[in-house]
Parts: sequence; C-alpha cells; structure tokens
Amino acid sequence: MREQLQELLEQRVLQCVSMPRNQLHECPGIELKKQSCAKRSAEIVKAKANGRIKRKFENQENESVLYEVHFQYLIKQRGLFYMEEEVEKRQVEFYKGILVSDEKLNEIDGPREDVEDIPVFSGHEEGQERKGFRYDRMKAVQYAERWWNDFNPAYKKFEVDCTNYISQCLHAGGGPMRGYPNRSNGWWMQNNNWSFSWTVANAMRWYLPGSKFGLRGRAVDSAEQLKLGDVICYDFQGDGRFDHTTIVTGHDGNGMPLVNAHTYNSRMRYWAYEDSTAYTPNIKYKFITITDDSDA
Repeated sequence: MREQLQELLEQRVLQCVSMPRNQLHECPGIELKKQSCAKRSAEIVKAKANGRIKRKFENQENESVLYEVHFQYLIKQRGLFYMEEEVEKRQVEFYKGILVSDEKLNEIDGPREDVEDIPVFSGHEEGQERKGFRYDRMKAVQYAERWWNDFNPAYKKFEVDCTNYISQCLHAGGGPMRGYPNRSNGWWMQNNNWSFSWTVANAMRWYLPGSKFGLRGRAVDSAEQLKLGDVICYDFQGDGRFDHTTIVTGHDGNGMPLVNAHTYNSRMRYWAYEDSTAYTPNIKYKFITITDDSDA
C-alpha cells in the first residue's frame, strides 16, 4: 500500500507540473499554484512529493486511506530561486486494491476557531506588571522554520493550530506573556490553559493592534510593507471574522511576503493564498507589523 501510494504521488505530481495549461483542470491544486506563480512572473521549475499514511479504514473489499502529502516546489522568479513547501491532507479510496478516487480535503479543516464573538482585553489592567520588550525578528523566523511541519512538545497541540503556532513564533521573538489566568485578557499560555488571543485567529487579529504594551502591532495598508516576523490575518469569507494567521518568513523576487503556517502546514508560501481551497473572492486581509519599545 505504501509503495503504491508513493508511486501514485510521484506520477501525479510530475504529470501535473508538465501538463499543458488546457489540461490543468485535471490537477486543480497544481493548476491554482501555477496560476498564482504566473501572476507574479514566477514558475515552478521542479516539484516532488512524499506521502505519509495517517489512518486506514477497511470494509471487506473497500479501503479508505487518510494521508498527508509533503509537496516541495522549487520556484524561480526574476533570477531568484526558493523552495516552497506544503503538507496537503488527502483521502484515497481503493476497491479490491484498485484506486477509484483521490481527493484533497478542505484546507481550513473542521469548525472555525472563532465560532463566537470573544471579547479580548489588550490594555493595561490594574495590578499587572508592565513588561517592555525588543522584538527579535530573526528568532521568530528561526522558530517558524524549525517547527513549520512539526509540533513543539512544550506547547499544547490543537487540530486547528494556526494561531497557536504564530503565538509560539512571536513568543520566541521575545513577546512577553501577560494576563493569566483571565482567558479574555492579555496573551498567554501556561498551566495547560491559554488566552483566546493565543489560539483564536479572530482574537489575535484584534489583540495585536489593540495592545498598548508588551506584544503589540500596528496595522499597515499593504503586504509589501511587512517585514520578517510580521503577521497576516485572513478572513476567507469576508464576513468580518478572521479564521487564519500566518507569519512572514521571507520575500519573493518582487519583495512580496512569503509566509509559514500551521493547520495545513506550509513554509515560504505566497502570502495571498490564492492557491488555497479556502480562498474566496470575498477574502479580506489584515497586515500587522509588530512594534516594540524601540519604536516608542
């Protein structure tokens, strides 16, 4: 089974990368990736994939397999080469050992993190110690690179893990926790508990620009204004509730951000997410640059 799955992956990726544009509808994931690259004068010059089986379900002659496929794309843009990586969740069905379907699962998996309107207090609370900090952008990026496709055992792991991962990156960059034990106050994770702003995309979107001290940010108008270690929040439906968060870990040949993320683990992915199954024409972004006491 494992060998059959790996052979399927390798053949499919090579076929899709080399496929003429008028046949790309047969490979929707690669099609969206190629379209995204073409819009910014970039191209995929090499691609590979490796699969890992997560779960199997057998029922007499039928077998269903949930698996992850780790894609690597070598992208060339204006003389710059960089490696984009993604882990895609898929489900394959076999009947009597014969492949009958192979489908990508939705990119934003399960219930949204922010199913309720959650109040988040980011100002100074009486009795709290006011902690200043200097944001170390390189340490935040180094952490993002180390754990982009893994989970740090020092922190709790979530099925929808995008904002938890970004919080860890910001903390690695020096962001001080504050507000414990009130989950609606500050930004923290300790004693197997956490604030909403640490784990919920919509809460982080409001917390960062509203915070007056410690970890805080400032909204800017466009993605090209973002630096390494800055944050992008995504409202895929455009309904005012943000449901995804990424961190800037690089820039492409046009100087535009490349980001790392969890849930659908990815690194050096183009910031706009136009190649995502979660993307809609109504998408809204919030660009947040992290500020610290050196900016005061």
